[in-house]
Amino acid sequence: MSSKPVLLEKDGSIGFIILNRPKKRNALSIEVMELLTSYLEALEKDMDVKVVILQGNGPVFSAGHDLKEMMRSDADIHDYRKIFKVCSDMMQKLHKIPQPVIAQVHGVATAAGCQLVAACDLAIAERETKFATPGVKIGLFCTTPMVPLVRTIGRRRAMEMLITGRFVSASEALEWGLVNKVVEKEKLDSETLALAEEIAQYSRFTLGLGKKAFYDQIDLPETFAYGYAQEVIAMNCTCYDAKEGINAFLEKRTPKWQNR
Repeated sequence: MSSKPVLLEKDGSIGFIILNRPKKRNALSIEVMELLTSYLEALEKDMDVKVVILQGNGPVFSAGHDLKEMMRSDADIHDYRKIFKVCSDMMQKLHKIPQPVIAQVHGVATAAGCQLVAACDLAIAERETKFATPGVKIGLFCTTPMVPLVRTIGRRRAMEMLITGRFVSASEALEWGLVNKVVEKEKLDSETLALAEEIAQYSRFTLGLGKKAFYDQIDLPETFAYGYAQEVIAMNCTCYDAKEGINAFLEKRTPKWQNR
């Protein structure tokens, strides 16, 4: 196994980013976050990749920030600002790349690891997975994980996770909307890949356009959201892949995407 803390792999139209610090519970050091961001940027430019799967090697998905790195003796406010700026940039990059990103979650996803799940576009978890934002237990409120968490599962449930720090089961995470699907451990790889392949049959251009529109409109008032969305779909109608897709449907044939 490679010693790099994050791995990048490709299989056809699917890209894989793999957290690779199993002995450190895939802790998100600055090096890990910067490398993960650079891989997202590389995949963003790769026109062959339509979907990204985010995984973790070892017994857990990610236990969050590297606390030993954070607590080095010479760390000051500037160091902490850098850590959370790098983290925030990484989380936002997950939304900014055109490809849908699927979190394939197992074991434990806590603190910034839970944030990582919430920041992905979709998530599939194995049945024994546990989620938590337990910073309150060590005097460090999970304010940055709070940002995507509250936008994914809502105010009451996010607040409950944040102020109790308790573990949430995979079934609760499914009920709350933190994950899309819960599967048995032996099916996690195949079910995640099946979802990725389902999405990858579509136009990369259309997926990217739709993903951007989703996040651009989600916090707008309804009237403004409709105004924005109608402009996007009108523009979409003029694009090659929309015309090709509609004609293919009418002609009862498989569309031939050109990703434009």
